[in-house]
Amino acid sequence: MRYGLALDLKDDPQLIARYEEFHRDVWPDVIRHIRQHGVTGMEIYRLGTRLFMIMETDDAIYDADRMAQAALNDPAVQRWETLMWEFQTPTPWTPAGQKWVRMERIFELG
Repeated sequence: MRYGLALDLKDDPQLIARYEEFHRDVWPDVIRHIRQHGVTGMEIYRLGTRLFMIMETDDAIYDADRMAQAALNDPAVQRWETLMWEFQTPTPWTPAGQKWVRMERIFELG
């Protein structure tokens, strides 16, 4: 399955540059966590302060709730998420307490 997710960055060019720098070398424990939970591909794009993630999953393994719960119990992932939150901010449409929000696909060229 393919998902599109959105999140914003704080409007600060220095913070954005540091965020991009971190994403050139994502921590191995974070990559392990992502792959372990059925994510087979992931790309993040940026336009200004808006981030767009494309995530490919293996539906036999991937479960968003289970992945989120496992993240809460993984100290390395929690350190990464805390660090990333220094750069990130919710979109105007993000429910309270959430970060990346799944977008609704409205078109697909088949």
